[in-house]
Amino acid sequence: MFDNLSDRLERSFKLLKGQGRITEINIAETLKDVRRALLDADVNYKIAKTFTENVKQKALGQNVLNAIQPGQLMIKLVRDELAELMGGEKSDINIKGSPAIILIAGLQGSGKTTFAGKLANFLKTKKGKKPLLVAGDIYRPAAIEQLKVIGEQIDIPVYAEDGNKNPVKIAKAAVKEAKHKGNDLVIVDTAGRLAIDEQMMTEITEIKKAINPHEILFVVDSMTGQDAVNTAKEFNDRLDFNGVVLTKLDGDTRGGAALSIKTIVNKPIKFVGTGEKMDALDIFYPERMADRILGMGDIVTLVEKAQEQFDVEEARKLQKKIAKNLFNFNDFISQIQQIKKMGNIKDLAGMIPGVGKAMKDIDIDDDAFKGIEAIVSSMTSVERENPSIMNGSRRKRIANGSGTSIQDVNRLIKQFDETRKMMKMVSGGKNLSRMMRNMPMGR
Repeated sequence: MFDNLSDRLERSFKLLKGQGRITEINIAETLKDVRRALLDADVNYKIAKTFTENVKQKALGQNVLNAIQPGQLMIKLVRDELAELMGGEKSDINIKGSPAIILIAGLQGSGKTTFAGKLANFLKTKKGKKPLLVAGDIYRPAAIEQLKVIGEQIDIPVYAEDGNKNPVKIAKAAVKEAKHKGNDLVIVDTAGRLAIDEQMMTEITEIKKAINPHEILFVVDSMTGQDAVNTAKEFNDRLDFNGVVLTKLDGDTRGGAALSIKTIVNKPIKFVGTGEKMDALDIFYPERMADRILGMGDIVTLVEKAQEQFDVEEARKLQKKIAKNLFNFNDFISQIQQIKKMGNIKDLAGMIPGVGKAMKDIDIDDDAFKGIEAIVSSMTSVERENPSIMNGSRRKRIANGSGTSIQDVNRLIKQFDETRKMMKMVSGGKNLSRMMRNMPMGR
């Protein structure tokens, strides 16, 4: 995500390295390179030009403190301008209503149906809503079936009328059904086309008039770059939507859509899709995204994801087990499961400042823990609870049962033992103080 843009911007800032102060000459060279980086990321030319002009004016108006190097100041100015370009601050979704009605729009292939399911799941689990999904795409083969499968997966009902070719009537009937069944939220999936056409625009405009949605979200495939921005403008002219959703942001996106769309349509980005799973949906925070583009990480989001999986009572029990050196393979696997629930491993690592760049060329599979889980699953319940009894014959049996080698089993047990020792050391206040004193900080 934004890897090429991040690299180009980093190179641009290096032009100021070693400079004693910011001048009109050295800043011109830097910003020329920044503008090229934005254009390579498929950002609209006028937006890229305005962006660099704004940064230039702010930079030349700054009195650079002795403690701040020109390169550091430029990074801050670009970061702030990037955040402003993408909307400045997060924008909430309107879910007030009885029921609240959300209309989903976009071209075919942008990920509307999957997003509809993700949004329903998000508002159900995070906001306590009781959603009803509506299958309003009557043209795409298997679209209705796809939404039904998603609904089963997240345990949310789907309203569909097989054989009915009037999406306006379907949407109206769905709202009536929601009121009858006590659903406080209706999310209407609509048909898309491979390109914008008059029939499509007329149809979705009629749906809007019929159900009077509280929120209209336009779904954009972020990998299509500037084309997506142009499409968004045409939709906005007809629908006057409330916000944008960027899908497939976990792919090889250049970033043009994310950086240009707010300026072009003057509507905020509200959500971003970051994977195929139903929980791979994030609220869009412009400042956090700016930090990630500039390689500063996103610790706030990482902590929030961890807190979602954090159970206070379980943590207390685990702390006691660690203190008594009773941490076992059952606890080990439990911690891995919590990490996996947080999302894509490589994306999580990228939220840690400095780590994202270091791991750029390292391919981390979502099944990175598969081998570990297979080994632990091949252990008996007694072995998982008492790792110390693991002798040679047991290790050989575990290797055969998990389809791994004895070396793999030995390596995991060794890593587990080292982890357990470290956790016990950290769990005791005195040991922790001693360990901190012995760390070679500043030496």
